[in-house]
Amino acid sequence: MSEYILQTHDLRKVYGHQAAVDGIDLKVERGAIYGLIGKNGAGKTTTLKMIGGLAAPTSGSFTLLGKSGSELAEVRGRVSCLIEDPGLYGNMTAYQNLRAKCLCYGIKDKEYANELLVRVGLGNVGRKKTKNFSLGMRQRLGIAMAMVGEPDLLVLDEPINGLDPEGIVEIRDMLTQFSKEKGVTILISSHILEELSKVATHYGIMSKGRLVEQMSAEELADRCSLRIEATVDRPELASTVLERLGITNYKVVNKTDLCIMERLEDVAVINREFVEAGLSVSRIVVNNESLESFFLNATDDGKEG
Repeated sequence: MSEYILQTHDLRKVYGHQAAVDGIDLKVERGAIYGLIGKNGAGKTTTLKMIGGLAAPTSGSFTLLGKSGSELAEVRGRVSCLIEDPGLYGNMTAYQNLRAKCLCYGIKDKEYANELLVRVGLGNVGRKKTKNFSLGMRQRLGIAMAMVGEPDLLVLDEPINGLDPEGIVEIRDMLTQFSKEKGVTILISSHILEELSKVATHYGIMSKGRLVEQMSAEELADRCSLRIEATVDRPELASTVLERLGITNYKVVNKTDLCIMERLEDVAVINREFVEAGLSVSRIVVNNESLESFFLNATDDGKEG
């Protein structure tokens, strides 16, 4: 049975008459890299702010590290957030910023800050002040500061937004390393599914404040994998035909559509068998859905005129 480090229960946040987050039920497994995907304005940042204690829910609740309600204060120190811009002192160096955070956590070992800087690729920045850092350097330092105290859950809001391709790869590799070596659970938001797919183990897709899909990386790969798509008038009869052909790896999607994930080279044979069984086949193709197409369809953006 999966152990969830975070679960939300009908979590809702309303500003005025607008629901920024509208009754979501997230489930984040311990040790996962959970990608929260959605367009700008989907409710991702507001969700992360509530989890991080930066905004109070209008209604609903969440359980964090087994604690909820008034007991959440007991585990807040085991959750670290980087939401929006990292709060840095511009006239201080990376080490000085990090050392200040360490002292707030009661960490007196001076080498601890240096070790963190090396881990995020900032071991050689020397006395350069953070006001002169590039966006990628600021993001790396922000993540290093979020890692102070070795949190159980790291919450990151759009950490790759605005980075160049090299910076994206560096942040991605660093997060994977943290997860594997330190066992940190990471909840990371983005509107770029293609990039999240290279690091995430689980996904939640948000649209207009609601959680519309939640799945593992394996389930997403299955949804986007090469397959035969067939539209017929009687899927139950089509299922019988497929099983007679020895095909078991298929799924009835709705009242007319099936997806067949094996024997892709036999699409003509399958079509012939369908017709001979008396089925009306209006469409049968070999297809694979791109991640972008999947995301647009999941959020209904691909279904507009």
